[in-house]
Amino acid sequence: MPIMNEISVLIADDETPARNRLRELLGQVEQVRLLGEARNGLELLAMATANSPALVLLDIRMPQMDGIEAARHLQNLAEPPAVIFTTAYDNYAVKAFEMNALDYLLKPIRLERLQAALNKASKLKRAQLEALQPLQSPRSHFGVIERGRLQLVPVSEVIYLRAELKYLTLRTKEREYLIEDSLTAIEQEFGERFLRLHRNCLVAQDFIAGYERRHDQDGDHHYVALLRDVPETIAVSRRQQHLLKERLRG
Repeated sequence: MPIMNEISVLIADDETPARNRLRELLGQVEQVRLLGEARNGLELLAMATANSPALVLLDIRMPQMDGIEAARHLQNLAEPPAVIFTTAYDNYAVKAFEMNALDYLLKPIRLERLQAALNKASKLKRAQLEALQPLQSPRSHFGVIERGRLQLVPVSEVIYLRAELKYLTLRTKEREYLIEDSLTAIEQEFGERFLRLHRNCLVAQDFIAGYERRHDQDGDHHYVALLRDVPETIAVSRRQQHLLKERLRG
């Protein structure tokens, strides 16, 4: 069955034979225009930002950034593309796709199945992406939208995240960013990487240079965390001071 309207497509797969196979199959489908091929999620997002594809054929397991994380970041684009996941025989993944009405292709991909998927491809819903989180590794990057464009900030460069109104301030050595996310969700996702020193602040343990006891004007004392690479300090709430004591004993 031919595609009714021309559809622009990006391929993302870390395996050259898999990309070659998809390129050959797409060449046999009418009204398909291949925009490019990416080897991982980072390359895909750069291409998608520059080219605004209508559809992405997205492998799940890729280095640097997997397909599930890439799909999450794609949703932040001004015009998110439809997504069809590709996967080897993985019963757990296939069950997740089927339960959440997600388009997927099993490798080796057949032309008839590809055509059918292209004809019904749809944009992802947030609930569908959330249902795939058990398949995803912890994110390698945070997605930031500035002036309508997607920027990726490596998790390894984040010094702290602070909740302010409905946004989080994300601090790196160079600058601050605003993101829409949940401190609680980030704390759960990244386990021991970030330490909650205050109810509104998570700090990357790798960037904590030490702690200092300070006195308030009324004579009370409190602790602050000293940070590497930035001049700011982070107050340690009384509720979280037991963590500080445990670390000092350790």
